[in-house]
Amino acid sequence: MARKFLYVIAALVVLVLAGAVAYRYFGNDLIRMALVPGESYRAQPVAQSHVYDRRILWLARPDIPGNPALWTPAGETPGPAGKGAAVFFIHPTSYVSRDHWNAPIDDPETNDRAALFLRGQASAFNAVGEVWAPRYRQATFGAFLTSAADADRALQAAYRDVSAAFDSFLTQIDRRRPIILAGHSQGALHLTWLLRDRVAKDPRLARRIVAAYVVGWPVSRATDLPSMGLPECAGAEAAGCILSWQSFAEPADPALIVDTYDRTTGFDGRPRRGTPMVCTNPLTGTPNAAAPATANLGTLFPARDLSTADMIAGRVPARCADRGFLLIGTGPDVGPYVLPGNNYHVYDYSLFWANVRADAARRMAAWKARPR
Repeated sequence: MARKFLYVIAALVVLVLAGAVAYRYFGNDLIRMALVPGESYRAQPVAQSHVYDRRILWLARPDIPGNPALWTPAGETPGPAGKGAAVFFIHPTSYVSRDHWNAPIDDPETNDRAALFLRGQASAFNAVGEVWAPRYRQATFGAFLTSAADADRALQAAYRDVSAAFDSFLTQIDRRRPIILAGHSQGALHLTWLLRDRVAKDPRLARRIVAAYVVGWPVSRATDLPSMGLPECAGAEAAGCILSWQSFAEPADPALIVDTYDRTTGFDGRPRRGTPMVCTNPLTGTPNAAAPATANLGTLFPARDLSTADMIAGRVPARCADRGFLLIGTGPDVGPYVLPGNNYHVYDYSLFWANVRADAARRMAAWKARPR
């Protein structure tokens, strides 16, 4: 299992290497030509929630043999089966073809790559609960490289699958069981919509949320957060709240994100331009904080030959700065797939894997201590 997890790094070549190198030397036009679909958008049949009652439509759930979300580095073990929270995890983009705007639900390469992401990301939560992660007809990687209307249609179609999966998830777990929501990148985008559309409109559901980890996607404090049904996590032991961060080494150049972010409209209909982003420091569990490397309980470091992974503490600091980006000082050598601008997006979870694990445990304990 450890070796399989380390193939996450290799799989990420497909996701970021072409884009990063091409952007650095040839610019946006070449990236779009290589990765944005040439076909017109094809409407996707709407999935009803009951189809997600089938085990085959989940990459991870408690009854799947070889569940990829049960991976742990040496010295860590998953929590007991049937205990703790139910974790709904939305994986990042694993479909990179320009053949279609949305991934076929049964594409083997796409699903294998998604399962690898679960080993390095969703696994951080397996000590406090059981992870459920649906397959979904995600938008292709190229959808994030264009403003074409077809890209938005592809993302909305992907979100409809996520929403249907969430409905099924709620019917398959005990209705009193606490819930952790988490995602990364495209998965975190869908999570923001799920919070806005479902959690914000259902107080009973909101009371069950231990925390929502919206990682690797910007959340405007001013125009998004008030519509998402939960507050920003104000303390390390707060429950029922939202965490978010985007990791950059220094010197950081987040212009690619800022330029796009400032052209968009928030959930309340106002422009996001100039508004601060939610920044939770995963080393402290608090907003707008700074912490030295000694506060890092463990970063996942793959061996150069990808034969093993070590979790090493005390290597990576973190501080929230500027518009709300998380700066980590000199970038650690965790792999070659750093995006332009010293963007460590690929490693948002693995840089702080042990701290995310501890954070989820603290918030779970705080949720249990709440008066009912």
